[in-house]
Amino acid sequence: MLIAGFPAGPWGTNCYVAATGPGTECVVIDPGKDAADGVAEVVREHRLKPVAVLVTHGHVDHMWCVAPVAGTYDATAWIHPSDRHLLTDPMAGMSRETTQMLLGARHEWAEPDDVRELGDGQELELAGLRFVVDHTPGHTQGSVTFRTPYDAQPEISEVMFSGDLLFAGSIGRTDLPGGDHPTILRSLADKVLTLPDDIVVLPGHGEQTSIGRERATNPYLRDLLESGDAGRVTRGL
Repeated sequence: MLIAGFPAGPWGTNCYVAATGPGTECVVIDPGKDAADGVAEVVREHRLKPVAVLVTHGHVDHMWCVAPVAGTYDATAWIHPSDRHLLTDPMAGMSRETTQMLLGARHEWAEPDDVRELGDGQELELAGLRFVVDHTPGHTQGSVTFRTPYDAQPEISEVMFSGDLLFAGSIGRTDLPGGDHPTILRSLADKVLTLPDDIVVLPGHGEQTSIGRERATNPYLRDLLESGDAGRVTRGL
């Protein structure tokens, strides 16, 4: 399996390209601002053809280049219905600081030609890969994660593209429009703490981590476990 990732744009948002190997179809995950050139470079280097663009949530730093990338490669864009409106109205999910930073730069927002909606527990077969979708609201109402089996190393069962749900040592902010702190904690308890420790987490910002590492060291997950709010979670799966 081939996974190439790079930070893009002023927010350093991680964009990922996943494929079964060189010379095959691929999936692009979260092409944010200034990500199009990086996607093109990965595609050229590994002789890939993007067939789908997966969006973990509708914030502009994760979807700025969704339409250009999807249009360039005639790829299908996938997003949760609760965040779909942000494809054409990203200002609805922005902070005042982000809005001010973008003022004065004219940009027209439009949906890609082919947009499909994601559902909780949905399984996608794309570019020879299987992705399981988990709806994980809290950072936004339509936040999702994508998990795919990983057979390149026996000690890793899956890779999770976590968007802005979970980072190394932290979790996503909830003070933007559509965010809600109790909701993101429920998502973490129900959709993260129930997972095996060996899953590698590729977040929307920062370095990669694992479920086991975050279970043991992430203060938000530790608080959930110690408070009993995640009492039904089985540890050390």
